[in-house]
Amino acid sequence: MKRRNTILILLSVILVMAVFTSCKVGYSFTGASIAPNVKTFMVSYFPNRARLVNPNLSQEFTQGTKGLENKVIKQTSLNQVSDNGDLEFSGQITDYDVKPMNIQSGDLAAQNRLTITVKVKFTNNKDHDQDWEKSFSQYEDFDSTSSLSSVEDQLVPQIVDKLTDDIFNASVANW
Repeated sequence: MKRRNTILILLSVILVMAVFTSCKVGYSFTGASIAPNVKTFMVSYFPNRARLVNPNLSQEFTQGTKGLENKVIKQTSLNQVSDNGDLEFSGQITDYDVKPMNIQSGDLAAQNRLTITVKVKFTNNKDHDQDWEKSFSQYEDFDSTSSLSSVEDQLVPQIVDKLTDDIFNASVANW
């Protein structure tokens, strides 16, 4: 009787393992869940179409140290290609805006907010059910006594990092 129970438990474990390994999806410590047949990715250049233009933003967002290309390279094992990737990212920077925040007495702003918005089209050429197109916005606040030009080099990489995290999570991590 004891031996039969041991055999039944062992067979159950083998059956469960067989079921779970037949539906294979790759997982990583970064939260990415990438199908095994996905091997490559490409990121198209994101032109800056915002009214207020930061001349370095397109380059920084696309290829900078905090940019989308580097995010995918560092957090996946996918190979980057120049066209026809299994995963494709394209889009444009649609807004780059500064607005006053935290209005104090005398109608003076205590802080300003720099907001960057990016419209992204994600195409999964291995599973088009996962394709999407959406906009992502992120911001950083800065003291109103500082000019945008004095804080821009510090704030833009922080905002780009947040944006690429959001885009990565929405595409590769499926969040």
